[in-house]
Amino acid sequence: MDNVKKILKSLGEYKKPTILTLVFIIGEVFLEVLIPFITSYMVNDIKKGVDLSHLIIIGLLMIGAAMLSLACGAEAGFFSAKASAGLAKNLRGEMYRRVQAFSFSNIDRFSTASLVTRMTTDITNVQNSFMMSIRIAVRAPMMFIFAITMAFIMGGTLAMTFVIVIPVLIFGLVTIARKAMPAFRAVFRKYDRLNESVEENVRGMRVVKGFAREDYEKEKFGKASEDIRMDFTKAERIVALNAPLMQLCIYFNMVFILYVGSKLIISNKGTTIDVGQISAMMTYGMQILMSLMMISMIYVMLTMSYESVKRIAEVLDEIPSISEPESPVMEVKDGSIEFTDVAFKYSENAARDALFDIDLKIESGMTVGILGGTGSSKSTLVQLIPRLYDVTEGSVKVGGVDVRDYDIKTLRDSVSVVLQKNVIFSGTIKENLRWGNKEATDEQIIEACRLAQAHDFIMSFPDGYDTRIEQGGTNVSGGQKQRLCIARALLKSPKILILDDSTSAVDTKTDAMIRAGFRKFIPETTKIIIAQRVASVSDADLIIIMDGGKIVESGTHDELMAKNGIYRETYEQQTKGGDLE
Repeated sequence: MDNVKKILKSLGEYKKPTILTLVFIIGEVFLEVLIPFITSYMVNDIKKGVDLSHLIIIGLLMIGAAMLSLACGAEAGFFSAKASAGLAKNLRGEMYRRVQAFSFSNIDRFSTASLVTRMTTDITNVQNSFMMSIRIAVRAPMMFIFAITMAFIMGGTLAMTFVIVIPVLIFGLVTIARKAMPAFRAVFRKYDRLNESVEENVRGMRVVKGFAREDYEKEKFGKASEDIRMDFTKAERIVALNAPLMQLCIYFNMVFILYVGSKLIISNKGTTIDVGQISAMMTYGMQILMSLMMISMIYVMLTMSYESVKRIAEVLDEIPSISEPESPVMEVKDGSIEFTDVAFKYSENAARDALFDIDLKIESGMTVGILGGTGSSKSTLVQLIPRLYDVTEGSVKVGGVDVRDYDIKTLRDSVSVVLQKNVIFSGTIKENLRWGNKEATDEQIIEACRLAQAHDFIMSFPDGYDTRIEQGGTNVSGGQKQRLCIARALLKSPKILILDDSTSAVDTKTDAMIRAGFRKFIPETTKIIIAQRVASVSDADLIIIMDGGKIVESGTHDELMAKNGIYRETYEQQTKGGDLE
């Protein structure tokens, strides 16, 4: 119930349509139950031979009740659709805002495919279940209570048939629902794998085609799809037993009422029960059994959707590991950085620290190069600066203040990070660049692009800065994408600029021109460059060599060459003993 309450908190401004749905459902049920009651009196009056005018009045009364019932049903449908769609909208928005507040460590707990499934399939399930709940889950029990009450009023002892039929039907429906539930629950977990297969295939389409692995990907997708089909088939095959069980109970009820009722009419000559009452009993019997059928459907649907409710609640319950301080610092003084006794691991259960024994001091305006092999935690180190992750031990200070004491937006506005995986969004080049500064003028955009060595290739496009970038930046090269990302980062006018292997796809000449531009035009900005090429960091004020999650060497190019360590070995391997250009 706690999970259900969390979901219903998103109802918000759609509480009124929900209440109106319930009101109109009550009206619809009352009128539907009233019609057989009126019909029974009409049948008995016809048998007695009453005047036609009297029958017309009863007929008009029935038509009026039917029209009102129809109107109540239509209004209930309208308001239930409005309420359920509104709940889905609010719930999806709440989930999206929650995901936006997650740190990298929170996002690591959920795969992208899983989050997409939760925000689409799972929310759709909850939407449908909510609509059914406020309509059928209210309508069916009310119909059952009203109909069985009227059946005992109208039929007397004849209504005892329901004492036999109802327990049999309830037992059968509950058994069927319980048997089907495990298969339904399994389906939603498998949707994640299906979406993951689609996502990976679309993102890696070039790799798939390059290795001619289309058949393998089709087979993988087919297997995931077949698993879902088998589970749904198994569940639906079990649920399909509802229909024959329902038919059995309906026909038993009809035979019982007709047989016993006819005997009572003949034996008592219509004194205790008449044709009209039998007609009403037949109708009430259908209403009672159909309401039980609907309740069983609701039971199945709610059990199915509860798995979705739990998955949605997991996202809503996830507490961001990075939170705002109570009294945040709202200004970053300068770009100085200091790591003190820093250790970090990605989760509490991690076998070892990703970083340890990190002590590092960087003055504002310095250019710092970071080298190291794959898995040496270079990227992890710089991600601690803008609080993409928080340290496990020690502290990281920017501008002399612990990063945990800053307002997060203030800190991240002062630190521009160009990550290894360059992300360009669909839209024009100009729109993408304004992600760095939405108020940037055309002149500022051109200046940043010149500094990032992107202006010339942008102007080679027919539409220049209004050129449209396809989703994922598929219509620009890797080097062009990197330079656009650097320009976007520069538009923030950051106090700290971090390039995480962000010039790997550009040639050495362009790389050198970008670094020269940094020295000339943004001397006060602290620049941290993670690279694989020694040439990209050789002119840095400080070069750090990382290995196994710690700093093993540091110094200038000349100092590190004199140490005859990892840096010198890397330098000689890349330059083959030649002079560095």
